[in-house]
Order: sequence, then structure tokens, then C-alpha cells
Amino acid sequence: MTENQPAPGGIDDEPVDAPPTPVRAAGAVLWRDGGDGPEVALVHRPRYDDWSLPKGKLDPGELSAHAAVREVSEETGFSCVLSRFLTRVNYSVPESGGGRAPKVVDYFTARAADGVFAPNDEVDELHWLRTDQARGRLSYPHDVGVLDAFEELPPESATVLLVRHAKAGKRSEWAGEDTLRPLTEAGRQQRDALHSLLPLFGPARIYSAPRLRCEQTVAPIAEDLRIGIATEPLFSEEGYLGDPDAAVDLMLRVAAGAGPAVVCSQGGVIPDLVARLADSAGLPLDEVASRKGSVWTLTFSGDRYSSNGSGPALRLAAADYLADPLA
Repeated sequence: MTENQPAPGGIDDEPVDAPPTPVRAAGAVLWRDGGDGPEVALVHRPRYDDWSLPKGKLDPGELSAHAAVREVSEETGFSCVLSRFLTRVNYSVPESGGGRAPKVVDYFTARAADGVFAPNDEVDELHWLRTDQARGRLSYPHDVGVLDAFEELPPESATVLLVRHAKAGKRSEWAGEDTLRPLTEAGRQQRDALHSLLPLFGPARIYSAPRLRCEQTVAPIAEDLRIGIATEPLFSEEGYLGDPDAAVDLMLRVAAGAGPAVVCSQGGVIPDLVARLADSAGLPLDEVASRKGSVWTLTFSGDRYSSNGSGPALRLAAADYLADPLA
């Protein structure tokens, strides 16, 4: 998927270069547990006298995920944890010089964390509503469509962030043991960008193939979270090729664990692993890409534990791809 032409199942944040340049924005369905089901946040904007989902324009060089979290905080007062990418909405908005400009908005699911709403000039009211109530309150049909996408899966579905290690030069140009090949300067820049991006999804566990470049890619996140990196040989190329079925089972067990997880693996693993998960779930995907530093946000639904105790009865329900963490 690309920013110019979103593919089924995901987004990426490549710059849009086709004229006219769209206005880029991002937002979220911000939700909390309402006791009888999820409640979602709608905001009222006095300038337009409308009710909508929180959203706003991207700052220069900003990724959609960062913008969604920032705009939720600015408009609602709540911090949040992202999970599934929901949809991309396209419409037109008036231009200052007359005419209309295209606008592109990326929406995510976001669980509300801490916060208190305070009315301001941009947003003067916030209401927490059940989804059926929200449908009747929203001012725009495209926002109702975003809510439809939100309701396709339970908001607390399991999330795994499958990362290909950042750039580490060419294998043929490294004289030492390949398992010890480190990140290059370009790779360290990607690592820093991932260090900023991945925590937005609230990871609680980190797994890595036994490769220095994989471990270096996720080490800053592990340090910030004060958790160890679990080394998993099945997520390495030789381990995966030796028993891909075992690697798929391991991924399902990782997904079934407590809280979102980060898995850092290699280019010889990720495309086939994602394709196998998608095929077994009947989830249509185009060609599975795996650029260095890229991220697949994998959303799983179903029971975390099977009735016969054989393993988690989860299936891949959504797969969203970010080709490059550097905007």
C-alpha cells in the first residue's frame, strides 16, 4: 500500500506528489469501556456547529499515527493507545482562494487512557456515547463509515507489531559473523523513528530473532519500557525455514499473550509468515512487502485459548503495513 494508492489492509506514509496536493489529516475512534460495551468520543466544533470524530491536519514530516495521537490529545484532553488502522476517508474542502481541495484522513482505533476534557475555542463539548447513539449524533456520513469499520472487530483485539530490522548494510559486504552485523547510520535513523512510533501502540512485550541488527532495532523501546527482549530462533530465517508451521504457531501464542507485542524479524521470514497467517484466516492481501524498518500491524480476533488446550484459537483479522517509519 502507498499513500498515493492505499492497498486493502493498510496504509503507508509516502509523500503524496500528484497534483493537486491533498490536505493530509489523521484521527481516531477514541473509545473506553462503558460497562455495557464500548463508548466512543464525539466532539462538537462551535466553528462548524457539527459533531465529529477527533481529527486534525498532519504537521510537516509527521506520520498519520503520530498525528492521530496528538490530535486526540489536543481535542479531547485524553492520551490514548493506538491499535488497528481503520480506514482512509477522501473528500474535498473549500480553499481560501476559492474552489475545493482534496482531503485525505487516516483513522485508527484508539483506547482512551488518562485525561480530562476542557472546553476550548476549537472543541467546546465532548460526549461519550454508545456506538448506536453516536451514529445518530454524527454530522457526516463519512464519519459513520469510520464507525462501521470500528465495529467490524472488537476494540480489544490482540495486536502484534511485526517489524523488519532497520538497515544494516549488505550481507556480502560484512566480513564478520552475520549474526553480529550491526545497524548502519541509516539503520540507526530508522531505529530512532521506530522508537518514536511503536510506543504509540502500547507494547508490553518484545521478541527478536537472534540477530544483533534485530535486537538493536528494538533495544531503545525495551529500555524505555524496562522489559527484556525475548530471543526467538523461529523468527530468524534459518529457524523459520526449518519449521514454518512452528513459527506460525509461535506467532499465535505471542498474539495470545497479555498486551500488544513487538516482534523483530528478517526479510526472509516476514512475507511468508504474514501470507500464511492471512491464508489460514481467509484474509485477502496483496503482495506482502517487507522493507527494512517497515512495520506490519497485525490484529487477531477469536479466543486466546482453545477449548481443547492445544493452543490459541486466534485468526488474523487485519494486517496494515507501514513501509517506512521515516516520514
